[in-house]
Amino acid sequence: MKMIMAFVRPEMVEKVASMLGDDGFAAYTRVDVYGRGRQKGVQVLGQSYDMPKTMLMTVVEDDQLGEAVSIIGKSAQTGNAGDGKIFVLPVEQAYTVRTGEIGL
Repeated sequence: MKMIMAFVRPEMVEKVASMLGDDGFAAYTRVDVYGRGRQKGVQVLGQSYDMPKTMLMTVVEDDQLGEAVSIIGKSAQTGNAGDGKIFVLPVEQAYTVRTGEIGL
């Protein structure tokens, strides 16, 4: 299993979530975050400000990883600096709290 952490523009979240849901990736966690990447945030009158982003997290089976990353990348892309970043992390195990079931 893999965890996908995608940082995207807030205005692109609904499009990304919709595209993921259309292809069967319905479960995700959404967190509004602030930060800066290579562009060093927004420059206003010589001051640097963090840019708002939304982090979407989802866990997928290994064989679904390429498809999920492709969907996120294509649906979040505007072609401008600050479109976001996608990280992939290994997940060793998943447990359902209510039932104790192991796996997704």
